[in-house]
Amino acid sequence: MDEALIEARLAAGRDETPVGAVIVFEDRIIARAGNETRALHDPTAHAEVLAIRRACAAVGEERLPGFDLYVTLEPCAMCAAAISFARIRRLYFGASDPKGGAVENGPRFYAQPTCHHAPEVYSGIGEQASAELLRDFFRAKRG
Repeated sequence: MDEALIEARLAAGRDETPVGAVIVFEDRIIARAGNETRALHDPTAHAEVLAIRRACAAVGEERLPGFDLYVTLEPCAMCAAAISFARIRRLYFGASDPKGGAVENGPRFYAQPTCHHAPEVYSGIGEQASAELLRDFFRAKRG
């Protein structure tokens, strides 16, 4: 999660919402990303989606069974679906997102009968650091 937090801090430095993600296979980081929605003018450029795209490109596959994703914030519905479609083995996330999260909050994507693949989910990993980074970022925005 420390590496995902680095990506989140880099995203904040680019004036992006500070969310970072890394994808790991056999204890090696295969891909990393921070949010880039503003830089790419792309609402789908969330850290999770970018990390999945980069990992798939790196291994030359459209699915990532046996891969683990670490992300600093509970994934939204779009990202939860991408994680499912990529067949990510385990999802580790930091801060819970009662407003936009879709794993343990909101639609609880992986509990739906239409979900074809649900990763093992581990929440609260680096939760304090992840939440603090987000709070500080948005506090500074509000001035």
